[in-house]
Amino acid sequence: MGETKTLLRIAALALMWGSSFFWIKLGLGMFSPVQLVLARLVLGAAMLLVLCRLHRARLPRGRRMWGHLAVAAFFHNALPFLLFAIGETTVDSGITGVLNSTTPLWVLLAAPLMGTSSRMTGARLAGLVVGLGGILLIFAPWQASGLLSWGALACLAAAASYGFAFVYEGKYLSDPSLSPYATSAGQMLLASGMLVLALPAGGFTPVHVSAGPLLSVLVLGIGSTGIAFALNYQLLASEGAVAASVVGYLLPVVSVLLGAVFLGEQLHLRVIAGMVVVLGGVALTRIPKRVPAVEPALERV
Repeated sequence: MGETKTLLRIAALALMWGSSFFWIKLGLGMFSPVQLVLARLVLGAAMLLVLCRLHRARLPRGRRMWGHLAVAAFFHNALPFLLFAIGETTVDSGITGVLNSTTPLWVLLAAPLMGTSSRMTGARLAGLVVGLGGILLIFAPWQASGLLSWGALACLAAAASYGFAFVYEGKYLSDPSLSPYATSAGQMLLASGMLVLALPAGGFTPVHVSAGPLLSVLVLGIGSTGIAFALNYQLLASEGAVAASVVGYLLPVVSVLLGAVFLGEQLHLRVIAGMVVVLGGVALTRIPKRVPAVEPALERV
């Protein structure tokens, strides 16, 4: 039963976060990147506060806890959300999802630096090299038609920020005694405040109201942000940071399908091959370390 719950949470997160790139692309038809991200965070925070009320969960207490939440809010919400929104002004939503699939590789790099992972094994090193090769194949800097651009680099930087955030949250915010709703709500409130400070950078451009983009931002904020981050903390508490980052396997599939079917986006075979290589590298990093077999005591007499 526990395994089924974990799989359902991973599937739900993949659908919510994988579709977020689709909703961002639609929302940018009405809002600037700063406006879109602020609306997303405020809606997400409101949804999480409702969940707190329903589950009678109180916001976290203590200066130390709020300090950890501030770091998580910046690296898991404010910064990557804004980088993805900026990136999608020039990059297709499907490709954004593909670049986001590199998150587990950044987790692998960040974990040893923060003292939360065992040493780098041969399989993990091979997975990292293969994954980075996949990134190079996607960008194709040797071709004039390659994806190497500031928008694509912003998306890659956002994935790296996610990687650090997953490890940080796993180390400091994965206490099972903490309410995932309260923790997520506190984090989202802080991130909203950070985006308010960014309003002078494009936050006051005129908004021409349109039903489609407005609905997209509502879904993005309530579902792909509020509900999704509560699920993320539940997954962190029960399975840890590495399991939570495995959602990255499924995100590009969701984003590519939505972009192709509803937005008419096209992916080159090179990008698809690069995605497969990246996910293959991620799979290698997931190979468990072999434990030497111990001979039975009777055989060592």
